[in-house]
Amino acid sequence: MQFPESWLRNLVNPALDTAQLAHVVTMAGLEVEALTPVAPPFNNVLVGEILSAEKHPDADRLRVCQVDVGEAHPVTIVCGAPNAAAGLKVPCARPGAKLPGIEIKVTKVRGIESFGMLCSTKELGLEGAADGLMVLAADAPVGADFRSWLNLDDTLITLKLTPNRADCLSMQGLAREVGAITGTATRLPQVVDVPIQIQDTLAVNVAAREACPLYLGRVVRGINAQATTPLWMAERLERSGIRPLLAPVDITNYVLLELGQPMHAFSLSRLNGGIEVRMARTGEKLELLNGQTAELAPDMLLVADANGPVALAGIMGGQPTSVEADTVDVFLEAAFFSPAAIAGRARRLGLSTDSSHRFERGVDFGSTRRALERATELLLDICGGQAGPVNEALAELPRREPITLRLARLKRVVGIEIDTDQVVRDLLALGAQVERQDDRLIVTPPSFRFDLTIEEDLIEEAVRLFSYDNIPAQPPAAPSRMLPQDETVLADDVLRQKVVDLDYQEVITYSFVDPAWEAALDADARPLPLANPIASQLSVMRTTLWGGMLETLRHNLNRQQERVRIFELGRVYASLAEQPMRLGGLAYGDGLPEQWGATARRVDFFDVKGDLERLFGHALDTRRSVHPALHPGQSAELWLDGRAVGWVGTLHPRLVQTFDLPSAPVLFEIDSDVLARRSVPRYTSLSRFPLVRRDLAFVLDVHTPAGALLDGSMIIGVKACLKTKKALPFG
Repeated sequence: MQFPESWLRNLVNPALDTAQLAHVVTMAGLEVEALTPVAPPFNNVLVGEILSAEKHPDADRLRVCQVDVGEAHPVTIVCGAPNAAAGLKVPCARPGAKLPGIEIKVTKVRGIESFGMLCSTKELGLEGAADGLMVLAADAPVGADFRSWLNLDDTLITLKLTPNRADCLSMQGLAREVGAITGTATRLPQVVDVPIQIQDTLAVNVAAREACPLYLGRVVRGINAQATTPLWMAERLERSGIRPLLAPVDITNYVLLELGQPMHAFSLSRLNGGIEVRMARTGEKLELLNGQTAELAPDMLLVADANGPVALAGIMGGQPTSVEADTVDVFLEAAFFSPAAIAGRARRLGLSTDSSHRFERGVDFGSTRRALERATELLLDICGGQAGPVNEALAELPRREPITLRLARLKRVVGIEIDTDQVVRDLLALGAQVERQDDRLIVTPPSFRFDLTIEEDLIEEAVRLFSYDNIPAQPPAAPSRMLPQDETVLADDVLRQKVVDLDYQEVITYSFVDPAWEAALDADARPLPLANPIASQLSVMRTTLWGGMLETLRHNLNRQQERVRIFELGRVYASLAEQPMRLGGLAYGDGLPEQWGATARRVDFFDVKGDLERLFGHALDTRRSVHPALHPGQSAELWLDGRAVGWVGTLHPRLVQTFDLPSAPVLFEIDSDVLARRSVPRYTSLSRFPLVRRDLAFVLDVHTPAGALLDGSMIIGVKACLKTKKALPFG
């Protein structure tokens, strides 16, 4: 919403400059998007009247003008504007004036001295036609300072309002808001009922009562539609972004901006019969004021007469019944249309109007009659005429239910204590009714605040009117105590560092993967599907880390990285309830970085097995087993403390082709919780006995795995046999 600062200060004038006013309004939740000067800086420009405009003796396109600028004698100015003529009142820049990009001096133009310049809008940096002099109103005071006369030191304020603050889509609402924020008294427009001079009425029937709970209308006869819109009204309309058209139309637009009530004026002679407010019928059409023919849907609310639709309710009037220059009698309409009945209809027709913008957010149904009286008063003052009585059709208006604000909850939510009397004053300033009951306030919102429905809304109002700037910035209070850390659990960062020390680099891959990967790595896997995947090839949750690492390997090989050793610590998703952490790794290429001190060879199963033993220590047991993703003769299951904890092996030749790899990498995947657990050393006293050493030699079957010898149960068996001097059960 855009409006001139001078209009706002006419209603409420806090002791703040423009920048300060913009700041306090923004901090109260009404964001000031822009502050724009009405006109660029210039000085020494007066209102002048051209007394004569004679052709220059030495130039066909120049005129020598005698201009009255309020001084003792007229001044001579040479002008080249095509519309320079005697009798016009125009802006006149005197010598010494500084215009945008120009400094005016006394100069000779083709031998004739010129004591100034007659100005166009372009030369003054103003909007408007620039093909000739800027023609001023006939009542412009000659010799007056042009800038002051047109109030060009004003500022245009543009607000970026949120949809819930429809009450601030009017100057009255903004003045009320600024008054509450700054504690300044407001001077809202004083509206009185106009005297009824005729008894003419127009029948009104509201068929759609839920969509239109309130409809007011009034006949005004004998107006002069060609009357000149007052300069003050035209100026406020233009600076609010509305182009003045015709006095009756300008008046309804002005009331819309001033009070926030959209209105419409029908040409009474073009209405046939009474007014009916109803929903559209199938096949109905209406030519709108903008020339567009709207095809109406059954859910669109209409204002109709006996011939059919005459206005699209709450959006735009119809062309056939519009007010024109020859209109003498009008029917003024003011109504409250339900937001649900208007929302979305204008956008469906490709329209965006000031009326629909307000009605679909909520218009103050408590001041509809006041707006009609205000428009009638302005119409009679400017255009003349006689007003008839108000015809009202009233159904059930929205109810404003009381809201309870607990003061203790206000303090708990805000974090500071706000004086209760101040909260009451602020809510009263907003137009609410407040009743104090012990430790709570019972607040009834006004008719124009559709956004106040629950206790949290009142807390927000209390805080923003108190001002966010007044809330102290307090550092968060946190106890500075050390959290307990279990020494038997290895932190993830420590585990990562241990793997990095083994010459691996960490990678992080997507948890959602290609279902083809999962099917290739394990045909029995049942990955969890995603309800809304970001891409079709990333539509399931991973059950293993290998898919992402193989894709990372391929990405590196495509960029000539021939030696790859990577790992990832992350979750896999066996089911919604089972999501364990796994440590996965991959080794590919040369076993050692390229160097002089060792012969180049490919990394193999035993290299990776050795890395894992360094992580686990010698307690790790590798048992030959078959995994669907690993080479049958180069794979093993990892066991620790009698249970399986992971896999290690070379990628299956079938998958080497599937993933388009030059040769097979070595992979491993382990339950990271097993790796994270460790024993804490415990102190024991030194033995009092001398050290005894025994050298044992074992003769084993060639197929006995080394892990069986190192297994704790076998060592226990050996110790038992030594004590009893029995033969060992093997060898």
